[in-house]
Amino acid sequence: MKVRPVRSLYTALPLTALLLVGCKEPEQTHAAKMPEVGVVTIRSERVLLSSDLPGRTSAFRVAEVRPQVTGIIQKRLFSEGAVVKKGQQLYQIDPSVYQAAFDKAKANLDTTANLAERYKRLVESKAISRQQFDDADANYRQAQADLKMARINLEYTKVLAPIDGRISRSMVTEGALVSSNQSDALASINQLDPIYVDVTQASTDMLRLRREIASGQLNMASADEVSVQLTLEDGTAYNQPGALKFTEVTVDPGTGAVTLRAAFPNPDSVLLPGMFVHAKLTEGVLDKAILVPQQGVSRDLKGQATALVVSADRKAELRDIKVLRTVGNQWLVESGLAVGDQVITEGVQRVKPGMELIVVPARNVGPNPAMASSTP
Repeated sequence: MKVRPVRSLYTALPLTALLLVGCKEPEQTHAAKMPEVGVVTIRSERVLLSSDLPGRTSAFRVAEVRPQVTGIIQKRLFSEGAVVKKGQQLYQIDPSVYQAAFDKAKANLDTTANLAERYKRLVESKAISRQQFDDADANYRQAQADLKMARINLEYTKVLAPIDGRISRSMVTEGALVSSNQSDALASINQLDPIYVDVTQASTDMLRLRREIASGQLNMASADEVSVQLTLEDGTAYNQPGALKFTEVTVDPGTGAVTLRAAFPNPDSVLLPGMFVHAKLTEGVLDKAILVPQQGVSRDLKGQATALVVSADRKAELRDIKVLRTVGNQWLVESGLAVGDQVITEGVQRVKPGMELIVVPARNVGPNPAMASSTP
């Protein structure tokens, strides 16, 4: 009995297995060398563009309280820093001199009125000349005017608030002499609800916006989208939206900027005049904007923006792109990318142009808080 062929068969089996393993090993090694990258597929978005501009708050109305007659301050009738109403009495000036003038004017009016009435009857009977009656009537009318002026001066001894608002500290105390033509105010009143926010925008940006709107690149936002959002000095968001009210008609020659004014509700007096704030102003709407996450954009030594894109054969391709501005956590792209492109945002450091890739959805990209709505 011959056993040699059996031994040959068992000897051949390991050789066959080694050959099979040797064929698979290059494929597995090649796959192991392919880096895994996370990608984001580009699509068109509806973007509400806005500008973040610095500014300062200013009172809606400011009134400086000044005396309109001369005299001694008898009383201060308000609490400093309090809210006052229009017509509320703030100070009392000594009225004695003006009361005496009023009483004298009233007595004079009575005398001239009686004389004018007597002359009227006499002139009708031709007992006196017409000129005498005209003089008496003129004196009566003058006495009426004198009484009216005396009454006004007497009323002006009560210094009233000209507007609603929060009043400052008093600049005078009881016993101070004030005059009708003085330059110093007794106090000032600021109306803080609503309140203005004045921001500055470069004139070049304003010209660019007008060109984009005129050419159709940028559409005007709808009425419910045109609002101004405010960020306070400490970085917190103000909870009341504002509205743009005014744009300055001249450019500041020193800064090349234009002043824009927005009005904000301020029922709780959170905003005070002089505060530094940031205002986000709506510029317009791009209906089919191309956005790419900031993680997927880098710059070369020349400062050119670039992005790594997955080609049709699953290889890395370096693209030169042109970006305009940031929109939240994304770049707004003008050229270089199109809808459907897969941009690498995760694992960029392991990739070189031309490398074959293992592609998975990116996990390092969150939602964009600045986005409005998207179009498919």
